[in-house]
Amino acid sequence: MGDATGKRHLILLHGMGATGEVWLPWAPLLERRWPGRWLAPDLAGHGWSPPLPGYSFEALAQRVVDGLGPVRLGPDDRLVLLGHSLGGVVALALAARQSGLPVDAVVGLGIKAVWSPAELAKSAELAARPVTWFATRDEAARRYLRVSGLAGLFAPDHPVVDAGLRREDGRWRLAMDPAAFAVGEPRLPVLLAATGVPVLLARGEADPMVTDAQLKELGVPVATLPGLGHNAHVEDPEAVLALLDPYL
Repeated sequence: MGDATGKRHLILLHGMGATGEVWLPWAPLLERRWPGRWLAPDLAGHGWSPPLPGYSFEALAQRVVDGLGPVRLGPDDRLVLLGHSLGGVVALALAARQSGLPVDAVVGLGIKAVWSPAELAKSAELAARPVTWFATRDEAARRYLRVSGLAGLFAPDHPVVDAGLRREDGRWRLAMDPAAFAVGEPRLPVLLAATGVPVLLARGEADPMVTDAQLKELGVPVATLPGLGHNAHVEDPEAVLALLDPYL
């Protein structure tokens, strides 16, 4: 977490398969440009956050709320939520009026808005698979990078990758609970209707998972980041951080 000097605090939420460490390269930027505290938790079933008995966006959001317990918010403190992909949906769930959190705004990056029956079936199939074990860290690291969509963005030996791996009895596995894949399709119109704060939906221009047209149908402002893909926050942290300029 960054320095506690401001009243508007930033929560960064990672995507499916990743961990809060994916935001580590943002730390120098945030120290310079974000006036309040910032927090990048692991979503339930990812990194060091224990699994859930069943996965829903609301349950994932509640785990984040539970983790905010030690973070003392003053009566005038506000939260800005920036979530990538799955984390963007969780951010919308956190911004629901009924959550009671003092949210000022949500930026959702690379949220997949339209799911085909085949894609949902594939997610269910992945969720039902047992944990896969690997003989070496390198094998596990390469699988982690594929599952999290970070292949080509981090080297297998990068410290960010360590948070996504676990070693037990000389074998390696991904830290992620495979059952998290079963979270399903987000009902974005319902989530958006439940929020009472400004929402910006953003995507990389080359993101194959969602189109501008699909986002614009949701009736909230949309930002397209030129030349970037699904993991725009890793490809160009400054470009994504600029989306938060109105809340500095």
